[in-house]
Amino acid sequence: MRLYAGSSANFIALNVNNQIADLLKQEFFKQFGFYPSQNEIMSWRNSLFRLSDIMERADLKDQGVMIEYKLPLSGKRIDVVICGLDEAQKKNAVIIELKQWDKCGFTDYDSDYVVTWVGGGNRPVLHPSVQVGNYMYYLQDNSTVFYEGKDPITLSACSYLHNYTYAKNDVLIDARFEKALAKFPVYTSEDRTELSAFITGRVKHGDGMQVLAEIEESRLRPSKKLLNQVSTVIKKKLKGELKLFGKVKAQGDYILLDEQLIVYDAVMSVVQKGLEHQQKHAIIVKGGAGTGKSVIGLQLLADLTALGLNAHYATGSKAFTETLRKILGANSSSLLKYFMSYGEAQSNEIDVLLMDEAHRIREKTGYPFKSTGKLQVQDLLNAAKVSVFFIDDDQVVRKGEIGSAAFIKEQAEVAGCKVYEHDLQAQFRNGGSERYSDWIDHMLKIRNTAHTEWIDEPNFKFVIMDSAETLEATIRAKVAQGYTGRVSAGFCWQWSKQLDENKELVNDVVIGDYIRPWNAPDGLTGMRKGIPKSQYWAYDDGGIDQVGCVYTAQGFEFDYSGVIFGKDLRYNPDTAEWEGFPEHSYDSQVKGADFLRLVKNTYRVLLGRASSACYVYFMDKETERYFRSRIRK
Repeated sequence: MRLYAGSSANFIALNVNNQIADLLKQEFFKQFGFYPSQNEIMSWRNSLFRLSDIMERADLKDQGVMIEYKLPLSGKRIDVVICGLDEAQKKNAVIIELKQWDKCGFTDYDSDYVVTWVGGGNRPVLHPSVQVGNYMYYLQDNSTVFYEGKDPITLSACSYLHNYTYAKNDVLIDARFEKALAKFPVYTSEDRTELSAFITGRVKHGDGMQVLAEIEESRLRPSKKLLNQVSTVIKKKLKGELKLFGKVKAQGDYILLDEQLIVYDAVMSVVQKGLEHQQKHAIIVKGGAGTGKSVIGLQLLADLTALGLNAHYATGSKAFTETLRKILGANSSSLLKYFMSYGEAQSNEIDVLLMDEAHRIREKTGYPFKSTGKLQVQDLLNAAKVSVFFIDDDQVVRKGEIGSAAFIKEQAEVAGCKVYEHDLQAQFRNGGSERYSDWIDHMLKIRNTAHTEWIDEPNFKFVIMDSAETLEATIRAKVAQGYTGRVSAGFCWQWSKQLDENKELVNDVVIGDYIRPWNAPDGLTGMRKGIPKSQYWAYDDGGIDQVGCVYTAQGFEFDYSGVIFGKDLRYNPDTAEWEGFPEHSYDSQVKGADFLRLVKNTYRVLLGRASSACYVYFMDKETERYFRSRIRK
């Protein structure tokens, strides 16, 4: 997808006549259903004119140009791609990232980021060379036109900061960015001649529209090099000492057991025997928290990619997906996706689509991805020859999450899939205690089980704390001993979206003398060193200093988990029923007729994050008495 594709002659004419921004604005509306921001429109008008002027002076009239070219199965867009032949008649495409910056500064720590004025404030953003380089590698690894055949298209990348003039000891050319700059140069207001030479040296001999057409018609398929690399990394992470989902494990190969192995073998059998036929397949794997769904999915991803198959691993959680990408490396981002990524996928474009936390599938896909108007699950089923859904119906914690097992099965049958169903029962979280998982479900009246009382087991403990301070101190002590641990809470306090005057997170969670911030809101920038971004709260060491909510905790596990049970859910001893109190909730995602079910599921998720012990502080004393009455020494 792109907002514009045409000849360089037409691109130059549109800019000379001041028509390019309006054309892009209307095309944006057609594709997304709303208009872009005024800032984006102005950036198109200013930056594209500067680039077209350079191209006109270089007499580049027979090249192909794409604007706002969307990376395949991604929400990211490349500003400009210029296509053509070089002096040796070799096909080339030049990626150009355009910036209106006029100055930038250092972040508080060494990284790939600089600080500049964007979005109405000074924020840390990727260095232009790092950003455009990542775009190039993504395309190079995932689109066949750049690596297959006798004459693949050669990619190059640079950035153009047309308002920028280097200051003395400028951060943009700091030594930390030396390698990125050497591969992906930055051109500023004083470098028009150098930028012109960079472009013309690669595409001067025209025939650009033919090269452009090849790019647009290219198949999306990861290269064997990438597949082998990702497979090797995953297998390495599943061996030895592994910090995955917040937990440190010291072990040999991760061994799949019993029904886990049955599910693994079933998927591999379907893939190996069924891909050559036209028949589509859907495999629904149902299992509660801690039954090993993610480990099965990652093992499948490793082994399927090792076979050279185009396998993707998708989730509906930013925290879950971004942490996986961080653990498995930058190149894994092209195989680790979101449910919303597949609206534009061609039918059966993916060999195997592994969908973890499939209960988080939403009704429709929205911006920054183009909506097809179809149900999101229909987009997913359409994209893959074999679809594997890992699901827990009782982990739905927000409105709009509609991925129940029954609904997915119904849609898979409508799509013409042969459907298989499997159940995972064995518990590998909570010290392997199925009794604990059953007890929590029984206590919250999510389902009736035989386990109406809890007795601490050798491998797992449930402890009620007398204060939030004691709870956190206990978790910190465990972390100091080398274990993993976090404190999470029901969404019972407001969540400030801005930093305080000292660039610190605001202390929103207040319980008497206990005062703490929530984890960083999604997208918040400018934080001091040591405060992790929201998606890394469960993984980065600094997460111990904040309280997490269900959206940052779901999908992860810790050796020790502390839970603050708020006043949004209380047990009424007179009626022996649970009651929901929306007035004590700041979670807009659960407000409404289904509040009680969703908030019970929220605490079910939070109480199931630990592998060794769960410590709980109850703000409502009747609820605390109810739990105490169901614990035997």
